[in-house]
Amino acid sequence: MSRPENATALVTGASKGIGAAIARALAADGWAVAVNYRSDEDGAKKVVADIEEAGGRAAAVHGDVTNGEPKDLFKACEDELGPVLALVNNAGVRADGLTIQLEDEQWQSVIDTNLTAAFRMTRTAIRPMIRARYGRVVNVASVVGPRANAGQPNYAAAKAGLIGFTKTVAHEVARRGVTINAVAPGFIETDMTADLPEGVMQAVPARRAGTPDEVAAAVRFLASDDASYVTGTTLYVDGGMSA
Repeated sequence: MSRPENATALVTGASKGIGAAIARALAADGWAVAVNYRSDEDGAKKVVADIEEAGGRAAAVHGDVTNGEPKDLFKACEDELGPVLALVNNAGVRADGLTIQLEDEQWQSVIDTNLTAAFRMTRTAIRPMIRARYGRVVNVASVVGPRANAGQPNYAAAKAGLIGFTKTVAHEVARRGVTINAVAPGFIETDMTADLPEGVMQAVPARRAGTPDEVAAAVRFLASDDASYVTGTTLYVDGGMSA
C-alpha cells in the first residue's frame, strides 16, 4: 500500500541536530511534518520555516515526551496537519559517568527519555497505523547500544533496549502494513557530541564524524514506500564502527 494522502510524520526532538535534519528530509519526501520540541521553540519554528520555504508542510508542536501519555501531542499533530502515520523517536539525552559514579537520577533521566518515551510514543502511534494498514516507526538508537563505550552505561542500556524493542514490535505488527526499524548513528556532528574528547575519531574506521543529513537519509529511506519490506532491522550510520 502506498502512503495515504495527508499522512503526517511526527519527529520528536526535532528543533535541531539530527531531528531537524530528519524533519527536513521527510518533508522533502512528501510528508507533512510535525516538528516536536520541548524547550527550543525558536529552533522548531526555524525548521518549519525551512520546510515551508522549500514547498513542504510543517508545524511546530510543543510537548515533553517524558511527561506521561502522549495522546494530546498526537491530537495536536493531527489537528494541525493530518493523521500521524510515521513516527521518528529521536528525542534523547546524555548524562555520562562511570557506573560506580552514576547517580540514580542520571540513570533514570536517560532511560525515561531515550527508552520509555519511545515505548509510550510507539504504543500510541501504532493503533491508528494498524487501522490504516500503513505506518512507519523509526527509532533513533546508537552504535553504543551493541558496542561498549565506557562512561555511558545508562545511554548504552537505553539504546540497546531500544533496538530490542524495535525488533519485538516489528514482529507484532508486520502483517498490518506497519514497519518498525531503527537507525544507529555513530559519532555525528551535533551539540550532543561537541564535548567528546580529542582523538575519539581514531575509533572510527572512516576517520571522521558523520553529519545529521547522513542519518536523515537513512531515516528517509526507512519511512518510504521503498522500504515496505524492511522491518525489525537496525541500519548503522557509523563510519564502520559496528563492522
